[in-house]
Amino acid sequence: MARVLFNGANLLSTQSHFALNVIAVACAVALATIPSLAQAKTINVASPDKHISISLTDDNGRPEYQVKFNDNIVINPSKLGLVFQQLGELGTNFNIKHVTNSSVDQTWQQPWGERENIRDHYNRVVATLSNGKIDFDIEFKAFNDGIGFRYLVPKQTGLANTPKLDITDELTEFAIPDPQHTTAWWIPGRGWNRYEYLYHTTSLDKIDRAQTPMTFRTADGVHLSIHEAALTDYAAMVLNQGRDGILRADLTPWSDGIRVKTQPGFSTPWRTIQIAKDAPGLLNSDLILNLNEPNKLGDVSWVQPGKYVGIWWGMHLNENTWGSGPKHGATTSETKRYMDFAAQYGFDGVLVEGWNEGWDGSWFDNGDVFSFTKAYPNFDINEITQYGHSKNVRLIGHHETSGSVTNYRNQMSDAYDLYQKHGVTQVKTGYVADGGDIKRADENGIVRHEWHDGQFMVNEYLHSVTEAAKRGISINTHEPIKDTGLRRTYPNWIAREGARGQEYNAWGSPPNTPEHTAILPYTRMLAGPMDFTPGIFNLAPEGLDAVNRVKTTLTKQLALYVVLYSPIQMAADLPRNYVQRLDAFQFIQDVPTDWSDSIALAGEIGDYVAFARKQRGAEDWYLGALTDEDSRKLTLKLDFLTQGKRYQAEIYRDGDKADWLTNPYDYVIETKIVTANDAMTLNLAASGGTAIRFKAL
Repeated sequence: MARVLFNGANLLSTQSHFALNVIAVACAVALATIPSLAQAKTINVASPDKHISISLTDDNGRPEYQVKFNDNIVINPSKLGLVFQQLGELGTNFNIKHVTNSSVDQTWQQPWGERENIRDHYNRVVATLSNGKIDFDIEFKAFNDGIGFRYLVPKQTGLANTPKLDITDELTEFAIPDPQHTTAWWIPGRGWNRYEYLYHTTSLDKIDRAQTPMTFRTADGVHLSIHEAALTDYAAMVLNQGRDGILRADLTPWSDGIRVKTQPGFSTPWRTIQIAKDAPGLLNSDLILNLNEPNKLGDVSWVQPGKYVGIWWGMHLNENTWGSGPKHGATTSETKRYMDFAAQYGFDGVLVEGWNEGWDGSWFDNGDVFSFTKAYPNFDINEITQYGHSKNVRLIGHHETSGSVTNYRNQMSDAYDLYQKHGVTQVKTGYVADGGDIKRADENGIVRHEWHDGQFMVNEYLHSVTEAAKRGISINTHEPIKDTGLRRTYPNWIAREGARGQEYNAWGSPPNTPEHTAILPYTRMLAGPMDFTPGIFNLAPEGLDAVNRVKTTLTKQLALYVVLYSPIQMAADLPRNYVQRLDAFQFIQDVPTDWSDSIALAGEIGDYVAFARKQRGAEDWYLGALTDEDSRKLTLKLDFLTQGKRYQAEIYRDGDKADWLTNPYDYVIETKIVTANDAMTLNLAASGGTAIRFKAL
């Protein structure tokens, strides 16, 4: 058997670093075409640094791939292919027909994000497979931080009489070696509560059906995370385990059972595997963003990161209501009060939920009666937005659909026009409904129920984002489709939820565990920004012995602003609780939400994490570190700071007697002068944290 090796040598690269301009260096492309099916049996491609290698073979009468990291197998030979209602299986009895090989090394710039400049450096191979009648392509990209691959079914003579294609299955597998000794962190896939679960920590063979990103650590310490990138016009993937260690792509179906409805000339989302030697290596990856298309919106200077407060937490504590009545939160007077607070303490927005008609009664079931243009009588949007303009504070809009997306679609244009008229530039959308219970009316008016992550809703979410973009509005989606890096292509998709957030600490029964925010960075946060809503200062409003309470120290709440990235961070607590602790509140006022660089310094999944981030357009750095239920001591080098500069470290740390359970309010604020040559030892209390501003002198 002939063996063809393609390592995609990079013929031209750049090491340029720059501040403002995107520099793209197109690398030389080497093309290789192999006409003989009999000779082309195995192809290989390696990452630029040679640590990761992929092989694709048709030796077994079907395409299979294998992945190695540092010459050790991390993905055993795994099946590839698609199944169509009209064509049957594209995979079995297909052979490699020809191969195209290339390399790219370029740098692109985010308009906002964790880091300003991102290097996109990979080797690529595209294999065309054929059964003599139909061709399809499998494209692999090998980066230094992982791999991506996808399927492409081009228009072709063999499909000339097949105008539509219905995918009934995807055969993609991820075969994990030694699953009994591999540790996995995962949440259920396609469950009633969507993505809002506490994480399981088990051996990999115990996974049933898992949502992605799904992260695991092999017995020899290699860290991997399986996810997808650029999910558009396709069903989301969960991972279903067959035989132990064999994880298979399981596409979320339409209500009629079809997985994906498409036509010749389509490509699938990228299947991604992030690979690192340790846990922080996963956090320093840009794989997901690099596998998305560049910005399609043009000038997006109107997309503004920032910090906001909101009429929100009071509803979760039952101090206010979304619906009208004596405790109605969304009133003109209450919104003005929040705007006054925002203006005084440097916040640029106020989120108001419950302003529009439809919240009375059981709003969870009110999707068909919500109006997105009619306000309750005690909410005057014109008066409020004018008042906010005078204070340099914007109103942040809110649309809750309760899963009735046809009702929302029918009103969307008018609703966004209303917000545009009043200068509202950010909208939080909600899709509260059980998994599988999104309500739509089809073209015949028949009610259908869909999954949040099926193809229909993948397209529906994106439709809201593109319609908002036409009006200069950014979208923060709650109960969303999972993030797959589309913020690169549509930068107004500024944040989303997609995990168990802060509100569970008010009524979750149980609330989030101390380890929850020590797992999120290595799982959900690998997908992209999360609107977690940190910053609760009254950690136990019902008392320290109550079931519903925040299971952290106060300074861990501060650390969340650095650890859990979002370009729009909320100070989620009630204003009166911040006024009582203005010294600690200072960190929330100071911390930015847009960064020129981000570096994961240390961590272990579910145990602890430490991040350093540099403020965009400034010389200041910020550090956030947090731990699970165990207290621990971390010693961190400060070599991320600029050499030759002195910094005043403003440190917000747990006190010596701090403990989330018994003494969460024990904290110390202190300062010291440091340089890049120094190290700092952080003493983290049980479920504690440290937050530091390094102010350049």
